[in-house]
Amino acid sequence: MNPLKYRSIFLSDLHLGTRWCRAGNISGFLSSVECDNLYLVGDIIDGWNMGPRGVWPASHSSVLRSILSLAGRTAVTYIPGNHDEFMNRFDGQSIGGIRIRSSAVHTGADGRRYFVVHGHQFDGVMLYSRWLAWAGDRAYGLAQQLNSGVNFIRSLAGREYWSLSSFLKNRVKRAVKYFSRYENRIARSVREMDATGIICGHIHNPAVRVFQGVKYFNCGDWVDHCSALVEHLDGVMEIVRWFDRKDESPAPRPDRVLGVPPAD
Repeated sequence: MNPLKYRSIFLSDLHLGTRWCRAGNISGFLSSVECDNLYLVGDIIDGWNMGPRGVWPASHSSVLRSILSLAGRTAVTYIPGNHDEFMNRFDGQSIGGIRIRSSAVHTGADGRRYFVVHGHQFDGVMLYSRWLAWAGDRAYGLAQQLNSGVNFIRSLAGREYWSLSSFLKNRVKRAVKYFSRYENRIARSVREMDATGIICGHIHNPAVRVFQGVKYFNCGDWVDHCSALVEHLDGVMEIVRWFDRKDESPAPRPDRVLGVPPAD
């Protein structure tokens, strides 16, 4: 199968090193695409959940090898998030051909400028109550473990897969955004960067929309959604999802296409 060619690909929230990382899906996606620019938009390696009993199977090493292999022919930029903040010590350096930057500005093929950052910088909980963010992460991990039981029962009833962890995270993140003035902080930062919009992760919810005149793109994650933001050769941005199913051709499937997204 010929690889799909994009100008740029943005991936966030892989959470390598956790049991709920979809490493096989990530490797499958990376092997199916080619691009000029690859942005790793934070929480690539989950330092919060790696300890003496941390998980690091061979499939997670395969993901890193795939990324390093791409770095030989693609401009790869790694922008640390809150779970991999230990990478900030390498800010401004290059490792294996991968540039480490705390943030970046991406200029699209159409000349539009996008501020690229993980997004935890705008989260009031991360800014003022890191202990609560840590506790929330532990609750998210528990919900991930409950997913299998919930979906076993749903399968007996003939119902499709449903993510309890994603459901709970979306509810919590919506509340966090409301109380922490998340969108106000984003809009202000985008204007300060003289950019058109922002490309981020952190929320684990793939999205394309406009608020306060700012174009907002969220890459999603590779825990529940297996999604990426891609830039086509003409500058059009699109969310794609990777479905690893035997009865489907192994190729990214469009989730939503952006021409000019509707305003809120």
